[in-house]
Amino acid sequence: MMFIKSTAPFGSPLAGLPFLRDAASRRASSWDRTGGNADFVTVAPGDTALLGDLAGPGCVRHIWITSNSADPDSLRKIVLRIFWDDEPTPSVECPLGDFFGVGHGRVNHFSSLPVNMVTGPRVIGDNRAAMNCFFPMPFADSARIEVRNDSDLPVDHFYFNIDYETYASFDERLGRFHAQWRREIPTEAVLNTSAPTDRPGMSGSSPTFKQDQVYPEKNLSTDHNYLILDAGGWGHYVGCVLNVTNINAFHQGQSWFGEGDEMIVVDGEPWPPRLHGTGTEDYFLAAWGYPGRYSMPYHGVTCGDDSWTSAGQWSMYRFHVEDPICFRESIQVTIEHGHANSQSNDYSSVAYWYQSEPHKPFPAFSIGD
Repeated sequence: MMFIKSTAPFGSPLAGLPFLRDAASRRASSWDRTGGNADFVTVAPGDTALLGDLAGPGCVRHIWITSNSADPDSLRKIVLRIFWDDEPTPSVECPLGDFFGVGHGRVNHFSSLPVNMVTGPRVIGDNRAAMNCFFPMPFADSARIEVRNDSDLPVDHFYFNIDYETYASFDERLGRFHAQWRREIPTEAVLNTSAPTDRPGMSGSSPTFKQDQVYPEKNLSTDHNYLILDAGGWGHYVGCVLNVTNINAFHQGQSWFGEGDEMIVVDGEPWPPRLHGTGTEDYFLAAWGYPGRYSMPYHGVTCGDDSWTSAGQWSMYRFHVEDPICFRESIQVTIEHGHANSQSNDYSSVAYWYQSEPHKPFPAFSIGD
């Protein structure tokens, strides 16, 4: 039988299904090699568990993980790392829960196209969930996937399935998948003493004010913005998860961080940046604040509430699946922390992108305090 290699193996999920694939489907998993039901591995404090040592050419198509630990913050202390083609430093390095869309070491039930979590009343209080990733991750020679336990307590049960394909040859047009964690705690508030401390129209449950009266500060620079991604090479940025612990009350008790604009500088171009947005909730494809938690294929809020003060912990995602942001030399993805960087809060993020190797060195990994 003659096999015809698909000309679009990474095309539309539904439109590409009829194309017969010249590929071998494989899986690396934690199944019990004795034939029993202990289909998990344990990871002692400080240890690293190898999930997959895959030979290429190939592509990771799906990752499913779930875990259990007595440490309530384990999903921020388990670090996922992925290395492509025997590279010395990882192309993916971030806390497990954040990678799958929810920050703060927590879980929530939500659905997006690239990542999701499945949980419910029986286990959500224990921070347990099934976590899925559908980002395609091509590799030419090899892929090494591992997790490191940075907790003082063991990971008692760590289950995983890694579904991947192997091919006879590799298409050199394919970039490598990257995911990078960053955190700034606290963000440095830029004070503007000319701004009034008594701002009209900020009371009540809805914004009935003129924006230039409530937010008169000016910012024409990315210098003090929160940095989501600083990458070099040829590639495209495909989205992020942004986490905010909103600890800095704004004027009149308001602590809304959503007026912070995203500013994305491509290939070192001078001001103004090629992509300049209109506010944090606008970048994450909402408006007039957030309606609480919700999930859609490319954007949503996985942690948060619907109060106008917007205090507490928030996680939100925006995936550029239909609108990737391309760069030839470099990209800096930044966002203001509050309008004109007026708030001092706990910001953290995971950025996702594809690029040719080698990649720019990652900052030293630390989950912070």
